[in-house]
Amino acid sequence: MILMPLGPELLQQFGLSAAGFGAMVSAYTLASAAMGLLGVLWLDRWDRKHAFLLLYAGFVAATVSCGFAASPTWLLLSRIMAGACAGLMSAVVMAILADRVPAERRGRAIGTVMSAYGISAVVGVPLGVSIASRWGFRAPFWVIGALAFVLWLLAWRMLPAVDHHLARAREEGPNPPAPALWAPGHLLGWGLTFSVVFAGFLLIPYLSTFMVGNLGLRLSDLSWVYLCGGAATLFSARWIGHLSDRHGPPRVLGSLLVAALGPYLLFTHISASPKAVVAACFVLFMTLNSGRAIPTIALITARVPPALRGRYLSVNMAASDGASGLAAWTSGHFITTTPDGALIGFGRMGFLAASISLLAVCILWVLGRNVVPQRAAHT
Repeated sequence: MILMPLGPELLQQFGLSAAGFGAMVSAYTLASAAMGLLGVLWLDRWDRKHAFLLLYAGFVAATVSCGFAASPTWLLLSRIMAGACAGLMSAVVMAILADRVPAERRGRAIGTVMSAYGISAVVGVPLGVSIASRWGFRAPFWVIGALAFVLWLLAWRMLPAVDHHLARAREEGPNPPAPALWAPGHLLGWGLTFSVVFAGFLLIPYLSTFMVGNLGLRLSDLSWVYLCGGAATLFSARWIGHLSDRHGPPRVLGSLLVAALGPYLLFTHISASPKAVVAACFVLFMTLNSGRAIPTIALITARVPPALRGRYLSVNMAASDGASGLAAWTSGHFITTTPDGALIGFGRMGFLAASISLLAVCILWVLGRNVVPQRAAHT
């Protein structure tokens, strides 16, 4: 959200190649995935508040460091540090929600938190670009660092201790052995997350290029289209969370996975169309695609005991980040670009995304045969 809009200026300031800039973007996600795996070693051994504050402090420092970067290497290392902290921090946030929010309200809580992604698209991106155009590319990093530091202080003062999982572990004896974390049901949960994210990211990195090169939009139209998509995800997140609480995460997730087949196939095979039609297809795509994460997280957190929850979600975050990077890499090997900027092979990626979504439905069906009741899982 912060780096990609600054691409043109960073390319000029540091003399980066397209591959070098791509490394800046991917370093964040890859570092997040790697740290997610390392989080298995310690994440459930701390009070979640302390873990959150430690990781958030690292994120603040790394973000401010990006603003002071005097070389591409400095910026790359700062991005790696920020991504490493952010991935585990997201896992801790979801673990806190699962520990503190009753199961019957957990979907709405997750939807509320995840609506922040919609806010960042609607408000954050244009505001960041405006700040950069006025005060330079370093200013957005400093502004985000300052805002994050204020939020860190508020969390330090206001967030209660989240150590119920430690008390339960002391009552029950030593932490569960490592094989409990790798039980078949837990592996299926990671597989579900991987397939859900993989299907979407086969297409997401190339949507803007497809809309300009194949559908006839101008570059200036993209900000309006993405604004509509971000606004739609902002308002739909809480609604999907409410449906998840009311009807159960498996049913809502299954409905979203099947419903997403439509925009996957429609958007990748549509011909040049008016801007309003393209925007409507994009809004439908983003709403269904981003909304699937809410019941997915609600489902897997209900299946994992508190003593394993932090470590399980850290690996789940690694699965999500790994899926996004691998999917983008996979699409890049099947999509080619014509001299006028149009994409060839994007339709095949639509079929592949639909197939992966159907695979996710199959995984969900297997998991759904032995779903832990929400109240029992919470208690």
